[in-house]
This record gives sequence, structure tokens and C-alpha cells, in this order.
Amino acid sequence: MERKKIIIIGGGPAGLTAANLLSKDKLYEVFLFEKSGMLGGIAKTVNYKGNRIDIGGHRFFSKSDWVMDFWRSKFPIQGRPSKDDALLNRKINLSEEKNAPDPEKEDKVLLIRNRLSRIFYLRSFFDYPVSLNMNTIKNLGIARIFKIGMTYIAIKIHPIKKEKSLEDFFINRFGKELYETFFKDYTEKVWGAKCTEITPEWGAQRVKGLDITKAIIHSVKKVFSKTQDISQKNTETSLIEQFLYPKLGPGQLWENVAEEAKKGGVNIFMNTEVKGIEILNNRVKSIKIIDRNNNQEREIECDVLISTMPIKDLIKSVNPPVESEIKRVADGLGYRDFITVGLLLKRLAIKNKTDLLTLNGIIPDNWIYIQERDVKVGRVQIFNNWSPYLVNDLNNVWIGLEYFTSENDELSLKSDKEMVEFALSEMEKIGFINRENVIDATILRMEKAYPAYFGTYGDLYKIKDWSLTIENLYLIGRNGMHRYNNMDHSMLSAKAAVESIQNDFRDKEKIWSINTEEEYHEKKK
Repeated sequence: MERKKIIIIGGGPAGLTAANLLSKDKLYEVFLFEKSGMLGGIAKTVNYKGNRIDIGGHRFFSKSDWVMDFWRSKFPIQGRPSKDDALLNRKINLSEEKNAPDPEKEDKVLLIRNRLSRIFYLRSFFDYPVSLNMNTIKNLGIARIFKIGMTYIAIKIHPIKKEKSLEDFFINRFGKELYETFFKDYTEKVWGAKCTEITPEWGAQRVKGLDITKAIIHSVKKVFSKTQDISQKNTETSLIEQFLYPKLGPGQLWENVAEEAKKGGVNIFMNTEVKGIEILNNRVKSIKIIDRNNNQEREIECDVLISTMPIKDLIKSVNPPVESEIKRVADGLGYRDFITVGLLLKRLAIKNKTDLLTLNGIIPDNWIYIQERDVKVGRVQIFNNWSPYLVNDLNNVWIGLEYFTSENDELSLKSDKEMVEFALSEMEKIGFINRENVIDATILRMEKAYPAYFGTYGDLYKIKDWSLTIENLYLIGRNGMHRYNNMDHSMLSAKAAVESIQNDFRDKEKIWSINTEEEYHEKKK
């Protein structure tokens, strides 16, 4: 029997998961086209002179058993201490499985990492999520703490009945004063838009199960017990204490997923951009691609098209053109781009004042939310704390400074040299670094990293409904669905698409329920 030809656009977690699953079914001939020169999408890992950058920071943790099993089927969990575990005599719950790998000897291994992320505000550190402890009281003062408590009680008595914006969503869960202290400025820094202009759906998909009461209960429980179970199924995602992490970063795992798919017969083409999608009688007939390696164009027929490309670009590529209303919605969708400034330092100026032991006394955080209003940097990643193997020399500190930008805005138009200088000035200003300790720097730019929840987002359902009428078209992943999915949600959308294809295109709607139904949220049934 002639095999069906399936084309996948995009080599991020969603596209590679689909390719990997389809490679196990010999009924299909699979082609994957990746626009860039690297696989992994926003979960790729960039190697800069032996120092690896995880763009955005990716915790390998999910409420989905299937996702956790998928990751562990590629890389087993460590059975021996990692380099920093051993040097610090850190106690972790190592895998007891037979032949569990030693990360000092093997690369294909998932490390067990302790999670710590904090907020930097008023030139001080706060727990994330914010905890009511002596440190918080000292940093904020009794008057502001009292006001936070009163506005929280008030909103619980008289909640906003119809949440029309992200501001309403946050106030309903945290009270007005806490929202204005810890959520408003940072959120507007990330999105470049006012919280009153962003739909509440973003909050529903990111912090659905979290509120002050749960954070306080979790803090109390931590005093009496330390979580050792990596599944942490009864813990809100924002409160998890441990996660898995590939030894050499997330890109290492996704490159392995791609290699496995290739061995199963999947054809993967890099630096290849999709420029046209031909639709006939409500079916995708073919696509037009351009190979940027030689600038040659060609047309390829297909039986199924799985797309993770940004919806705005997808709709522009369709021929014959879509109706004007669908085009209007697509054109009005917004995105936020992402700039990472990688800095290699001899040491940080800011000191570790916690009781957590770290190598060379660096601060123990995986990442830090920079809440300060007088700088544009949004987060700081400490790559040493994600994995000691991301850093070429553990005597140095390897950090990533994250900036959120839009096309042609002030930051995006800066040259790499200007961007490095700007970042150094900001980090000196808030006391994180001294310029004389800088060894090296690099810049990474990611377009359309974050699909935005403003503009014409409220009418996105029209594009979803249109896509469902195209029988053999599947939109999956973060950009493919214009949804701020975590990595596991993108993988689950790929799984649902593959299952629909294998069942003769039934239940396509299921893909769009992922990360909206209860079981896919931060809270698990």
C-alpha cells in the first residue's frame, strides 16, 4: 500500500514530537522542514565557546504522565551525583533503576535539579511565589503588608464578577495592592502592553491554580516536609521544588528526538522555509518551499500538513487567499520577540545570603524575575544552577539576561555591540555585576517567541474554526496555535494530532482543548 505523505512545518518540541511518533508508523512518509539552522525551536540550546545557553529556561516537569514517560524514554534519570552534587555533598533522590547513568561519565542523562526562582525588587530578593515571612515584611514594610492583606480580604469578599482583562484576573487572585506591587509592572515589561489590554486567558493558562492561600499552605508544608517525589502531582506547577533537566540543556534532548525520528525514516531539512500552501476543495494539496542553502524553490504535494509556523505567516502563505475576516484576524495577532544577552563573568557582585550552598558562593537561583522599574531586563538565568555541564569552567559564572521586544522597537534595533553595552549598564545599575569581571558576551535573538494575548486575539477562534474545515491541516504548538503553551502542552498537541491522523482525521477539536481543560492546567484533577 502506498504510504501517505505527511509534511511537518517547524522543528520545535511540537514538530519533533509529531515526527518522532509518526516515525514508528510505517504507513507514513514524513518530511520536516525547519526554517533555521538549529532544531528545538525556543527550546534549543546554543553552544557559545563551550558555554551553553538555554533560551528562556526549560524545566522538564509535567502533570502529564505521558510527557514524563516520553522524556524518560529518551534520557534516563541520573543514578549517581552530578559534578556540583558531589562537590557540595548535596543530597538528592537518585534513580535506583538498574544501569541508571552517571552524569560524570555519560551525556544522555536527566539531572534532578532543585528549583529556586526569586523576585528582585527594591534592590532586594523576594520569594517566588511571594511568601509572608520576615524577609518579605522587612523588604516591604508593615504598612504595605497590611494594605496587601486588606485588599486581598476585600477582593475575596467582593470579587470582580466578570473578568474582562488580565488586570481583573490578577486582582481577583491576589488583591489590588499585591497585584500592583509584584505583577503589574513585570507583566507590562514582558508584553509591552497594559494589563487592561491583555485578555484574562493568559493568566488562566499560566497561573490558574495559584493564589495566596495555596502559596501560604505550601510554605507551611515545606517547613515540615521536603518533597523528594519528582512527580509532585499534587503541587501547583508554580510551586514545584524539583524538576528534571538534560545534562547539556533542552536542545540536547530534542536533537536526540530528531535523530531517533531520522532513524525511523523521517526526512529533516534545515534552512528551508515554507512560502506557500495550496488548498483545493478544503484540503491542503501541496506546499512551496525555498531552500536557503541554495535559494532553490520547489513544490511538494502532501496528504497531511502539520504546522507549527506562526499563524500570521501561515495565513499569508495560503493560496487561494483566505476570506478577508480570517486575514484581518491573522494580521492583527501580536508577538513578542526575545533577546538573550549571554555574559561570562569571573564572579557576580551580588552575594548569596541564603543558607543554600553553591559553588563559589554564587546566588542559588535558576532564574530571577527583575521587577525593578528603572531597567528593561526582565529575567536573569544562572546557567551554572541549571546544570554544571552548561558551563565550560565552573570557576566562572555564566548568565543569560532576557529582554522582551517587539519588531522595530528601540531594543530590537540596537546592534549586538550596543545591546551588550546596554545590558552591562543595567546590571551594574542594579548591583548584579562589576564590569571588570566580564570575560565575554554574546547576543541571541528569537523572533515571535511569545504569542500575545491582545490585538485580535479575542477573534482567534475564527482562525481555529477555519482550520478545522481544512480536513488534512493540523495546527499545533505555541506559534501554530497562537497560545502561550509550555513545552509539555506543545508535545500533547502533537500527540493529539498524530492520533487524529491515525484515526482518519477524527476528533481534530481535541487538539484545541489542550491547556484549556482542567487536567492540562497548572492544577491537576
